[in-house]
Amino acid sequence: MATTLLQTSSKVYFGPFIVTSQVFHITPHSFALVNLKPLLPGHVLVSPRRVTPRFSDLTHTEVTDLFLTVQRVGRMIERVYKATSLNIAIQDGADAGQSVPHVHTHVIPRKSADLDDKGGSDAIYGMLEGEEGDVGKHLQEGTGNRPRFAKVDEESREPRSEEEMAAEARNLAREMEVDQD
Repeated sequence: MATTLLQTSSKVYFGPFIVTSQVFHITPHSFALVNLKPLLPGHVLVSPRRVTPRFSDLTHTEVTDLFLTVQRVGRMIERVYKATSLNIAIQDGADAGQSVPHVHTHVIPRKSADLDDKGGSDAIYGMLEGEEGDVGKHLQEGTGNRPRFAKVDEESREPRSEEEMAAEARNLAREMEVDQD
C-alpha cells in the first residue's frame, strides 16, 4: 500500500541526506522524490527506503517494489509532462556515475527532438554521467538561497531551492493519487 508524503511523519533519507520534503510517493519499500537538478522537466528519482549503495544488495522484495514503483511513477510522469517516452536508468556504483551511495532509478520524461540541440536523444547518457547529473555534489553543497531554477538548456542551470522542490513534490503527490492502480 502506498502513501503520500503528507501521511508520513518519519524522515526519509537519500544516502546521508534528509529529503523528506522532496518525496512525493512512498511505498513499504520505496520512495519517489523530485530531483534537485533535473536534466529535463519532470526528471525524478525512485529509491529503496533502505539505504544501500548497490543494486545487488537489494532483497527480492525491495527489487520488486522498486520496479513496480518506477512503473507507476513513470506512467504518472509521462502523463503530467505530456511525454511520449521515458529514460529509466540506474547508475550502479561510483564507477558507473552514481553520485549518492544509495540505489536510485532516474525516471526522465522524453519527447520527440527534446535534446536535438545537445546532439540528439542519446545525449541524456552523457548528461547523467557529467557535471549536470552529479546530484551528490549538489546535495553536499546545499541549496541555500540560490536563484530560481533556470531553463534546462541553459549552461548556468543551478540547483533548485527546497521550497521549489517541496512545491513540486506536493503537486506530484496529488497526481499520484489520480493515477491509483
